[in-house]
Amino acid sequence: MDNHWKGIPNLPNSTGEEKIIRVSEDLSLRVFIWKPVKKTSNTPILMVPGWGSVFEGWRPLVTEWVQKRKIIYIETREKASAIFDNKMKQKDFIISKYIEDIGVIIEKLQLENELDGDFHLFSSSLASTIIIHGLQEGEISGKSSIFLAPNQKFKFPLWAKILIKLPLPKFTLKWLIKIAIWAVERKVEEEGQKIRYRRTLLSQNYERMRYSARYLMGYSLPESLSNIEIPCAILTAESDKLHGIKDVEVISRSIPNACIITIPSNQYAHQAEALKEIESFYSDIELNG
Repeated sequence: MDNHWKGIPNLPNSTGEEKIIRVSEDLSLRVFIWKPVKKTSNTPILMVPGWGSVFEGWRPLVTEWVQKRKIIYIETREKASAIFDNKMKQKDFIISKYIEDIGVIIEKLQLENELDGDFHLFSSSLASTIIIHGLQEGEISGKSSIFLAPNQKFKFPLWAKILIKLPLPKFTLKWLIKIAIWAVERKVEEEGQKIRYRRTLLSQNYERMRYSARYLMGYSLPESLSNIEIPCAILTAESDKLHGIKDVEVISRSIPNACIITIPSNQYAHQAEALKEIESFYSDIELNG
C-alpha cells in the first residue's frame, strides 16, 4: 500500500516536485507539481483525481500531458497520503472541508508563484463533484473545467450501506474492501477499469474511506448550479456502469455553459489518447479568450 503514497513519480522530459501543504490546523495534503523541460506558454492544469485514486491509474495520461503543460496534481483528504495530526472523525470528510482544502492550496500556490489566476481545472468522480459544488459556492475558480464522471448523488447498494454504517472493528475493514472489489469487478466490464479500481481499493486507509462513504451516502449536489460561469465539459462513457449517465445529464442541464463529450470508455479517459478530446476543449477556450 505504502508504495503509492511515498515520493513523486518521475515522468520523462519534466521536472517534478512533491509538496506537503498545510490546509488546516490539523491536516496537510500532498501535491505534485510537474513542469515540462521545454518551456511552454500553455495554461497550467490543476488536476484533482477521484475518490481514493492513486497516481498509477493516471500515469499514461499525465506522462503525455506534462510534455505540453504544467500539471498540479492534488491528493484529497480521504487518501492515505493525507496527514492528520489528530484523531479523525466522520465530520472531517464533509464536502465543504474538501472545497476549503482546494481553495487553500490554490491560494498558497499563488503566493508561491506556482500558480496564477489563469489555469484549467480537471477532475474525476468525487473530485468532480467537489469542484462543481465549489464553483457554485464561489469557493473555487479557474479558466475552465473538465469533469470526468461526476456524481450528482452517491448511490450505494443496500448491502454496502449496511456494512458501511455498522460499527465494525477496524480489523474487519480489509474484508470490507475485498467485498467491495468483488462487487466492482462484477459490475465493471472494462479490464483496465477493473485493474485500476482493484489497485485503488487495496491502497487505501480503510478507516478514512469508511468515514467518507458514510457522509457521501446522504450527500447530493445543489439543485441549482447557475452560479457556474466558466466553460465546462463533462466526459462520459455509456460503458461506464459505476458512474450513471443520468447524473451527467442532470448536471449538464444545471450548469449554464456546459457540454457533454462522449468518450469510448472510462478507461480511455486515463490514457494519453484522451488528450485529443481534452486538449480540443481547452484549446478552444484559449483561442476564444
